[in-house]
Amino acid sequence: MDDLEKAVLISFDEMGTVDSALKSQAVAFCQQMKESPTVGRVCIEKLVFCKLVQVQFWCLQTVQEVISGRYSLLSLEEKDFFRKSVFSLCGFDGVDDENAARFLDGPAFIKNKLAQVLVTLIYFEYPLVWSSVFVDLLPQLSKGARVIDMFCRVLNALDDELISLDYTRTADEMVVATRVKDAMRQQCIGQIVRVWYDIVCMYRNTDQELCSGVLDTMRRYISWIDIGLVMNDIFMPLLFELILVDGGSEQLRGAACSCVLAVVSKRMEPQPKLNILQGIQIERVFGLVTGDSDSELVSKAAALITGFAVEVLDCNRRVSTEDAKRVSTDLLNEVLPSVFYVMQNCEVDATFSIVQFLSGYVTTMKSLSPLTEKQLLHVRQILEVIRSQIRYDPAYRGNLDTLDKIGREEEDRMVEFRKDLFVLLCNVGRVAPEVTQVFIRNALNSAVASSSDVNVEEVEAALSLLHAIRESLSDESIRNGSGLLSELVPMLISTRFPCHSSRLVALMYLETITRYMKFVMENTQYIPMVLTAFLDDRGIHHQNLHVSRRASYLFMRVVKLLKAKLVPFIEKILQSLQDTVSHFTSMDFTSNQCSGAEDGSHIFEAIGILIGMEDVPLEKQSEYLASLLTPLCRQIEVLLMNAKILNPEESPAKVANIQQIIMAINALSKGFSERLVNASRPSIGLMFKQTLDALLQILIAFPKIEPLRSKVTSFIHRMIDTLGASVFPYLPKALEQLLAESETKEMVGLLVLLNQLICKFNTSVHGILEEIFPAIAGRIFTVIPRNGFPSGPGTNTEEMRELQELQKTLYTFLHVIATHGLSSIFLSTKSRAYLEPMMQLLLYTACHHKDTVVRKLVLFGEIVMAQTIMYEKFGNEFLFHFVSKSFQSAHCPQDLAEQYCQKLQAADIKAFRSFYQSLIENLRGQQNGNLVFR
Repeated sequence: MDDLEKAVLISFDEMGTVDSALKSQAVAFCQQMKESPTVGRVCIEKLVFCKLVQVQFWCLQTVQEVISGRYSLLSLEEKDFFRKSVFSLCGFDGVDDENAARFLDGPAFIKNKLAQVLVTLIYFEYPLVWSSVFVDLLPQLSKGARVIDMFCRVLNALDDELISLDYTRTADEMVVATRVKDAMRQQCIGQIVRVWYDIVCMYRNTDQELCSGVLDTMRRYISWIDIGLVMNDIFMPLLFELILVDGGSEQLRGAACSCVLAVVSKRMEPQPKLNILQGIQIERVFGLVTGDSDSELVSKAAALITGFAVEVLDCNRRVSTEDAKRVSTDLLNEVLPSVFYVMQNCEVDATFSIVQFLSGYVTTMKSLSPLTEKQLLHVRQILEVIRSQIRYDPAYRGNLDTLDKIGREEEDRMVEFRKDLFVLLCNVGRVAPEVTQVFIRNALNSAVASSSDVNVEEVEAALSLLHAIRESLSDESIRNGSGLLSELVPMLISTRFPCHSSRLVALMYLETITRYMKFVMENTQYIPMVLTAFLDDRGIHHQNLHVSRRASYLFMRVVKLLKAKLVPFIEKILQSLQDTVSHFTSMDFTSNQCSGAEDGSHIFEAIGILIGMEDVPLEKQSEYLASLLTPLCRQIEVLLMNAKILNPEESPAKVANIQQIIMAINALSKGFSERLVNASRPSIGLMFKQTLDALLQILIAFPKIEPLRSKVTSFIHRMIDTLGASVFPYLPKALEQLLAESETKEMVGLLVLLNQLICKFNTSVHGILEEIFPAIAGRIFTVIPRNGFPSGPGTNTEEMRELQELQKTLYTFLHVIATHGLSSIFLSTKSRAYLEPMMQLLLYTACHHKDTVVRKLVLFGEIVMAQTIMYEKFGNEFLFHFVSKSFQSAHCPQDLAEQYCQKLQAADIKAFRSFYQSLIENLRGQQNGNLVFR
């Protein structure tokens, strides 16, 4: 073993047994050898004598690199040497059969690399230099299976490395590929196809693996050779004989299927393609897909059937004659039952999109009216495919019920997977609405008949169909109960499925009822059923927390829709919700029951909508409201009395409990209008004022707990909308407390609250604003930098982002003040001191802020329009004055000034605006100009 062989073996070591320094030396030595001008000859000699596969591979790789990287520098003698040597090693020359045999019996990766080396020569030399390469190798195939196998590897490598469009090719490679294909078509491809045929015929009973390899190679070439070489009375019968013969290897039968699929998939004009498809007689393979779904043959036959269907559908779209339309339709009708079977029972080839194919087929039916009985049958089969595809895998049932990590991932995957299928369902529903609704009714009936939890996935799928088909129905058809809806919706809301305990079933049940509420709004006799469904253990009282939370939200939406129609049922509803409400009003503070706090507010919002209507008598309204507000406020009072003696263990739970109560009261108040609480029923307004007074005490008792301050602020927002101007007496105290301990983030919330007040009440808040503005300005101007924010590494902190948000909100606040008649506040005795720093901050920001929205570049529109009007009125006099005065003071270059004049005179406002903006940015970059340009 010489040094090169040792170095190659060391450099190929992957076991970690070789010292890293020694391995680095070996790699460096091998690289040095590659740079030698004689390395090609050295490698060929090694390939002749060395039996180490690592060395063989390194030498083949090096020879390939020499040919591809130095071809133009090689002498004619060297090129001839490589040509003869490689051809001989492949077994295509009788010069040294012993060495060739060693390679042909070697591992596959060596033979594949040898094939790649030969293909590299073909890349440079065929057909201009080595025109006989394929003609020379064909006679060598008589040597037997090993040479035939090598021949297939060379053709496969040629496809992989140069011809196949499955890989990205450079422009040069595309040119070479075209040159090689054109030459092969003209010179030898017919001979190669005949050789393929002869080999398969000769070895079909003795070496089926070799025949499979030959057919796999042929499949690759069918896409670009003359289709008549394969689609004829000689080759096609052989392929189908191989496919249909019992006892043959599945590999060979599958390879023959793939060849027929390549014929079917060949790109060509629609009429010739239709003739080929008609001649295939595809019905011969229909029976093959009914076998073991895991077998290779079934998989290949399924791919052939689906591929055939795709091509027939494409022809149906593209042919223009009635006769061709009829032929393609007949072929579709013939193949579709097997396609539907494949979709439901077999592994579908990755290149076949079920949704895309079925959508295309449904599109062809849109222009047909009425549909034939066979087409209606196909519609039902499509619906069955959709139903089978959208079913969850029962293996994930437990994960989906508990919604653990695996369950969440599976649910997310299915939600995404179902999107296109539901679009397809709606398209089917538009083409054949009656058939679709009957199918869904039957699916629901089947689900109802289920006697146990074993059909959880079937039930959920049936409900999902009814839920999704809503997208294809108009609101009018829902209200009128068109078609079978008058049967479907009552069936839905009155049904108690055996597997209602399942989270998936329960959620889809409630979501579906909600989607069809417009039917219930017109058919109020079903309201009791709807209420029962939401209020019993199918909804809000469901054993699964995820279901009960979602049910609360959906029930709130239902209440919003039905509103006054629910007045007769208020007593029943409140009674059913008593235990849910009591969870908020009688919580045990020593236990940890504060999880899911956000979700309870939906129940209170629903109750607020119900009892906040003027249709409810005042006495009852007051009674209902008091029964809710009184215990909640009492609970707050108890908590506040004990605020100072809270121990660390109790504090988080009690704070969370207070948050929960505030959210409940806030949600409850949403159902009461400003007109009701102030004008028609002021006693109701008084109850909310007393509640507000109680909640404001939280700011005093817990001055530094941000979540509580945030929730109280949110409630003040709500009371501004609900109580109107009658909230004014409570605002000074509230604003004072919010300002007292506010951090940067809370200051943003305070400014937003003040913006709401100003926008709602305008100058009526002058006194309040005049009193609080100095304190706000003093706080903000001490934390916001006057000359912009620092930039660079380490400056993008949470604190810095909060300050930037505060700055933006401040600008909105100042703008709201200025545009609502309150500018005089800036000139008041207490606020006058902040006018100068405020103006300086605004000026600096307008000039230098990195955010163009903050800088208000939208003013360019007004500026450009003003200049256009001035030019129209004063003409060149305006241009002379503006350019000579303003442009000169801004140190504007002469060429830009001339362009400005040309753009303005062209009267293209859009182009002028674009130019003017770029001009200003140009001058800004030079730190030029006065305020006109800023």
